[in-house]
Amino acid sequence: MPSMPTSCPAKPRQVLLYDGLCGFCNWAVRFVITHDTQGTMYFAALQSEYGNQVIARHPWLATVDSVVLVETMDDGAEQVFVRSTAALRIAAYLGGWWRWLTLGYVLPGFLRDWLYDAFARVRYRLFGQYETCLVPSPDIRARFLEVSP
Repeated sequence: MPSMPTSCPAKPRQVLLYDGLCGFCNWAVRFVITHDTQGTMYFAALQSEYGNQVIARHPWLATVDSVVLVETMDDGAEQVFVRSTAALRIAAYLGGWWRWLTLGYVLPGFLRDWLYDAFARVRYRLFGQYETCLVPSPDIRARFLEVSP
């Protein structure tokens, strides 16, 4: 069982899994934290134990090179969203004018995902890559699964 901070619910409602080695992905997580007025989304690197457990529960994720949004329903069931759908669900979660980005749903999923994948292929070249996952600062550490407060 992954260790969770004391302020984390037993099973967080929403967990954003991200590539902990990707410069853009780390920037995107900081962006979400900055604009998250609800403060209820949690984060974990895909490379973490928590990320590995999610992949074990949803084996098809092992071949996905994408952001992963795991949402836990009231009955405890998990819904998993990847690529553009995950990004659009995050925009809806952030609310405010970010919700306008959900107009992207008018594009067919295959086209949204093609655009997402095209960007994903060049993200390391554009934003760099880390050797290890970054450690969050103390003020936001409690929102990261498996990181000691």
